Amino acid sequence: MKTGVVTMDEKSLMSPIIAAAERSNPKEASDYIGEDGLLMCGKCRTPKRHRMVVAGEQITVPVMCECQKKAEEAKRERERREKEMQVISRLRHNSLMDDKFRESTFETFRTKKDNARILKLCKRYATGFEEMMEKNQGLLLYGDVGTGKTFAAACIANYLLDRGVPVVMTSFVKILELVQGFRGEEEERYIRRMNQAKLLIIDDLGAERSTDFALEKVYNIIDSRYRAKKPLILTTNLTMAEMKEATDIRYSRIYDRIFEICYPIGFTGQSWRKGEAARRFDEMKQFLEG
Repeated sequence: MKTGVVTMDEKSLMSPIIAAAERSNPKEASDYIGEDGLLMCGKCRTPKRHRMVVAGEQITVPVMCECQKKAEEAKRERERREKEMQVISRLRHNSLMDDKFRESTFETFRTKKDNARILKLCKRYATGFEEMMEKNQGLLLYGDVGTGKTFAAACIANYLLDRGVPVVMTSFVKILELVQGFRGEEEERYIRRMNQAKLLIIDDLGAERSTDFALEKVYNIIDSRYRAKKPLILTTNLTMAEMKEATDIRYSRIYDRIFEICYPIGFTGQSWRKGEAARRFDEMKQFLEG
């Protein structure tokens, strides 16, 4: 049975390790010998050497002083952060998000009287995402064209991506374009890859063509997310009445599934796009007409 005593064989194994440690921890000009005869750091005034007994013999081995420990911790933290940033970069690359929304953040969210509540709700969802994950709770962002639904969804996506949470953001139009060219099990593998993300955001529900093929694919994507027990965020220009009062079974089963897992948030007010177009028109008019 092994005791706490270090044998001669173990001592011979330790010798090159100790020698390497001494080379990496040499005496600096400001270092000094303390009252107990150990080398002390001239900066933090803590020991750089430690006595221990090996095979019945007392030896002195190098140890890190406090300022070396802090420097090592800072180095590890930098390396950890670099790895984290690499992960975030890969996640952002794989998120499928359009370039124009990669810089969308809650900080750049243009708050107006009619969207302050929306900002609060979307930010609350993002900051409480772990709980939303546990509850498999998604969002349905609905409202007129240009009222900021996609921008708000991208704010949530970027907030989570910045914290290392895998997010995929795409649109039904893009998905259906891809699916049409799939063969065999390619579609199933594609949906499985999307469902690996902790959050799936799909833009423009209702923009897809109203064919049996398209509607079946839309339902399959939403239902597969439901069965994966992972949250889904959808944006749509459809009204609540159009979704709740749908009589066509092809549509109603899609909307029923959505309402089961997505909390609706209505976007109202003037179209951001129209407002931006008006602003640019006024600027150009002033420039041309003086």
